[in-house]
Amino acid sequence: MHRRHLLALPLAAGVSAPAIRTAAAQAATVMRLSHQYPPSHHIAQVLVAFAAEVKARSNGAVDVQVFPAEQLARVAENFPGVARGAFEAAVATNFTWGNTIPEMSAQTIPFFFTGLEQNRRFPKSEARRFLDGITARRAVRSVAWLFTTNSAIFTSGRKALVNPEDFRGVKIRGINTLIDQSLTAVGAAPAATPAPEVVGALQSGILDAGLTDVSAAVSRRFYEVQKYGTVSPFFSVSTQVYVNPRWWDGLRPEARSVIEAALAKAEEEAVDVTVRTAEAAVGELREKGMAITVQTPEQVAAWRDVMQKPVMDAFLRQAPENGPRLLDLLRAV
Repeated sequence: MHRRHLLALPLAAGVSAPAIRTAAAQAATVMRLSHQYPPSHHIAQVLVAFAAEVKARSNGAVDVQVFPAEQLARVAENFPGVARGAFEAAVATNFTWGNTIPEMSAQTIPFFFTGLEQNRRFPKSEARRFLDGITARRAVRSVAWLFTTNSAIFTSGRKALVNPEDFRGVKIRGINTLIDQSLTAVGAAPAATPAPEVVGALQSGILDAGLTDVSAAVSRRFYEVQKYGTVSPFFSVSTQVYVNPRWWDGLRPEARSVIEAALAKAEEEAVDVTVRTAEAAVGELREKGMAITVQTPEQVAAWRDVMQKPVMDAFLRQAPENGPRLLDLLRAV
């Protein structure tokens, strides 16, 4: 069914789910999951493995249908589509909530929450539960957090972006109005660009430089349009999986338990998959001809000194009620 027609389905399409039955004639419970990652992206592969795990655990009684690369809905359509029940589930990188839920950008404050073990512990933390509660106010239910990166790459075609002054006048992919504060602090000109559109913007000259997960630079083939890359522990990104609450609450307990168990496994596996993929990605980008700089501690400190405070200040202005509490919770993870 065409994506636009699917989004026009009435709310009832996502309200209830059939009960699990052992009889072969009984229809499976269906969970349609929309995401923006290309199939080769490591999180896309984690989601495929999650779907297979649900099928195995339920003996086929629960069918997770994963739609990658915006096949079901565009990034901006995922939240309203799930909220009104056009389809059951979708994902969002934490920063794509932008101004809608400013608290979601806390992990992306430059050089603030980048430790691997912090990210490994996050799905079971009080900070995660705090963010889940905020998400629930937006008519969707958060059900999983998949660690996606703590290794960003700043790509460019003209010269390597190594020192803060190298950013002056550079048109670069922006993330959201909050994170862009760090880019303007070093003299860059950020332009908000959805991930699937970045390579085209770089190729056409709309952008001079890109910012993405180092693994995504491989899966989205940044090496075809950019010569230089600087790998940095700039921020952490997680992929939040969320569902329609009415559909979720209408599930039989057996079906919900199967999905929850498979999601918990996916949360654990995403950490190791992310680490392995990022390590391999740096080598692959070099093999594809990119000149890669991996930041030294001194370079990290130079960037942090300029980039972190403007974002931290802006975050606290945007989330004056919950921001300080959330930062304390993240520090405690």
